[in-house]
Amino acid sequence: MGARVVSGQAPVVALDGAASAIASARRAVVADRYAADALAVEWRRLDQLSSIADDWRDLAERSVEPNIFYEPSFARAAVPVFGKDAGAILVWSKATPRRLLGFFPSRIETRRYGVKLPVLVGWTHPYAPLGVPLVETGGAEPIIAAWLAHIAADASLPGLLVLPFLPEAGAFAAALSAILRRARMPFADFNHHQRALLQPNEGQQFDERPFYVEQSLGQHQHKELRRHWRRLSDAGAILFTVATERAPVAAALEDFFSLEAGGWKGRVGTAAAGDDAVRRFVGNAVEALAAEGGVAIERILVDGRAIAAAIILRSGRFAWFWKIAYDERFARFSPGVMLSVVVTDDLLDDLSIASTDSCATAHHPMIDHLWRERLALCDRVVAVRPQAPFALAHRLERLRATGIAGARHLRGLLPSNRNYRRRNTIR
Repeated sequence: MGARVVSGQAPVVALDGAASAIASARRAVVADRYAADALAVEWRRLDQLSSIADDWRDLAERSVEPNIFYEPSFARAAVPVFGKDAGAILVWSKATPRRLLGFFPSRIETRRYGVKLPVLVGWTHPYAPLGVPLVETGGAEPIIAAWLAHIAADASLPGLLVLPFLPEAGAFAAALSAILRRARMPFADFNHHQRALLQPNEGQQFDERPFYVEQSLGQHQHKELRRHWRRLSDAGAILFTVATERAPVAAALEDFFSLEAGGWKGRVGTAAAGDDAVRRFVGNAVEALAAEGGVAIERILVDGRAIAAAIILRSGRFAWFWKIAYDERFARFSPGVMLSVVVTDDLLDDLSIASTDSCATAHHPMIDHLWRERLALCDRVVAVRPQAPFALAHRLERLRATGIAGARHLRGLLPSNRNYRRRNTIR
């Protein structure tokens, strides 16, 4: 039995019987809804989950934390492009009828650090920047423990686990940390960062929704936006539209594709419309979510022509400001800022929405000034088995995080990105 150091914590001991240690931790849970032998666990490829779509969808509605990117309408559309080599560990109840209790999608990477070191990595991709798994409310700890015990016992899966874009706070993080500490499993967090979150009234004693935008922007910026509005109105009749039904959403999505392809993403080759497979995925995901009432596309029209479009995804009481694009020929009017303010007002007016994730990068020059709350995220590395090379992974992950931070800094220095930031900054 050897000691391993957890970042920011006292040394944690890696027990020889990882699976049995997790099982013991699971049995120690007070008010355990599921006995240790009441859960069944399996691994399935993501492209083989059609038969459980209804169970999967039901779990998403009961999950302790929402993740629109792991819901079947979105995830199944993404699989052909981003998940061909990915699978999911599924945790089921053994009771009849059985219920899906946990959905943990991941892929096996053999060379994550540029060396031959197999790692099981939570499934994220450029269009899905959130990695919290779906776990049923009320039984999080035993379900998470069953997932970890399955990894520890299955020799076909790597003993190192990486969970990217994991919220540092929340019910899942609390349950996971409790299990890891009870089982004495080494873990460490890297790539700590925060992105903008719209969560009015958090910690407030009064309803701040009616004053939120005004307080965020301040008098000077309000004056600037009014000036932009007047100048834009000289160019033609302005109309703000919101599409939520399938047919209007499909038409609005075409406007988004055109706007994105005509901007900087089109020039650097990352616009969705520039890749047939990606365009098909986005279209299929948006269409499926629209059928469930889970998407809205807001636009600014000038004389009937879209100059800005934003896609907002929704699940229950939570939303995600997923994508935004604008016509750079109108950049002097700040249409991206203008539309973001309108989107913010609409989200604030909808009292059924408790929180909206910006899906933005850290330190975003526009949305960080408009939305005051923050979602803290990290990448968590876990040694699920005692023989897993945790110390090596710890060093390599730290170097990888440093390299990513340096690349982001260099990217921000490129002329095209400086111009984009200048046009999209709230001053």
